Amino acid sequence: MRTRYTLFKSETEPIVIIMVILLVTGTINVFSSSYVLAAMDYENPYYFLQRHLQWLVIGGLSCWICRRINYQRLRGLMFIGLAVTLFLLVAVLFVGTTVNGAQRWIALGPFSFQPAEFAKLMGVLLGAFSISSVLSKERFRMERDWPRVVIPFGAIFLMAFLVYREPDFGTACIVFGVPLLMALVLLVPPSRWVLILLPVGLAALAIGTLQPYRMKRMEVWFDPWSDARNAGYQMVQSLSTIGSGGVFGMGFGDGVSKYEYLPEAHTDFAFAIFSQEHGFFGVALIFFLFAVMLIACIRVSIRAKDTFGQVLALGIVFLVLGQALANLAMVAGLLPVVGVPLPFISYGGSSLIVTMAGMGMLLGIADRSLDPPQGQKKKKEPPEVRRRKMHVVR
Repeated sequence: MRTRYTLFKSETEPIVIIMVILLVTGTINVFSSSYVLAAMDYENPYYFLQRHLQWLVIGGLSCWICRRINYQRLRGLMFIGLAVTLFLLVAVLFVGTTVNGAQRWIALGPFSFQPAEFAKLMGVLLGAFSISSVLSKERFRMERDWPRVVIPFGAIFLMAFLVYREPDFGTACIVFGVPLLMALVLLVPPSRWVLILLPVGLAALAIGTLQPYRMKRMEVWFDPWSDARNAGYQMVQSLSTIGSGGVFGMGFGDGVSKYEYLPEAHTDFAFAIFSQEHGFFGVALIFFLFAVMLIACIRVSIRAKDTFGQVLALGIVFLVLGQALANLAMVAGLLPVVGVPLPFISYGGSSLIVTMAGMGMLLGIADRSLDPPQGQKKKKEPPEVRRRKMHVVR
């Protein structure tokens, strides 16, 4: 019999390896992009690095816990999680901390977190529950089971509306947009996508331009140099930062845009600082890692042993890697400034924990894809077969 050689021992191994590489890269980049700001504002150049490491430990723990939990049990815990998420989204509107005109954070002692980040993952879970129910046609009947569709997507819309009220239009689009994309890909024929995407896109554009500052963002998106000192300043500085990196970059710690030239250099625009310090080859490496992770995660979704696992894994792919694509496009000027962090790379505790929890769920789906179907036990091999295998191994 022909022996098949593979680069990795399991489907989860490349995902874990790439996650570790990205997390290490992100930790180094957080320090490099933030130590100037930390020294000036907090008199401690390691301030943001120390907090990032604390969030990294919590994120790693959340990943381990979510991987250990059988994802099928999430169905029973889903509505408890929804109630907690809605409570936090309402609470932040009354007792939340306001930063830069947005009331998005709830403070707990020295730490603060964003409930909107947890709404992203909750939206994926609700969408997976609803869509997998529809795909199970032998059990699903619309006239009888319509609440399985209406209630989850109604709750997703409510979460998105509460996030929008903070205000955080970019995150609200993710909370509702990712489950909608899941439904489009899995339930709607491609020939009808335009009929749904066109009105949704027009509605999002209309809502996004209700506020004057959002309208200004749309204007400078097309020509940031038209108002380079005000509304277009951040985009102009981002493009200048990326371009100044050249092929090989300025070197670790030598980027100049962190010296208060580029706002949000360690959060939403962390990748611009990375590009400046590591150049084209560093950027190509990050793109390559995300591309390999995408392929590996899609394989997990395809090989999941049940419909709910397949849909949930695909939703996590859309959430994590979709945000990565949106951030990279935003930093490069292909999208307007929407405040989407780059997973594993940008500074942000809530985003990191949610990303790691989602990846833990995906790894758990991969771990259980090789288990026998529920109710069936693995067949025990005869003794002579086991002895033959042991002999071949020797």
